[in-house]
Amino acid sequence: MAGLIHLYCGDGKGKTTAAVGLAVRASGAGKRVIFTQFFKDGSSSEVEALKTLPGIRTIHAQTVKGFYRSMTPEQREQAREDYTALFRQVAAGKDADLLILDEIVSACNRGVVPETLVTDFLRSKPAELEVVLTGRNPSPALMELADYITEMRKLRHPYDRGVAARRGIEF
Repeated sequence: MAGLIHLYCGDGKGKTTAAVGLAVRASGAGKRVIFTQFFKDGSSSEVEALKTLPGIRTIHAQTVKGFYRSMTPEQREQAREDYTALFRQVAAGKDADLLILDEIVSACNRGVVPETLVTDFLRSKPAELEVVLTGRNPSPALMELADYITEMRKLRHPYDRGVAARRGIEF
């Protein structure tokens, strides 16, 4: 069976949560999952849970993390190097049935991972590999390649009232 491309996008909460849910489902079916995050250091609660499930491998770049807007020019350059290398590493791997690229859309939008690397990979990925992309404001090129597009739209969020992210709920 052919692997398809999922795109979880939008300004609402739930993109990563949906990707995690699919990883859990795939693990339960005996599939091999690589869960990769960009701009996240792997300390979120969902990553801790995923590490305990069979068949799931989590991969993160540890050298530069945090919000892109807060990075110095040197940190941005280091992020470009690290995240492009991280993408190349997971894209070259043949040991997964499901590849999750959490926040890859943001990495492409900020030029941290060249979008052409991602689109070229998606066009030539192994036929059976299922791929999930998440992030806000995907380009038309990424949307064209997706088989599923699910948009999470924010109608209300506690952050707008000054409520900080809570461990186990938002991270």
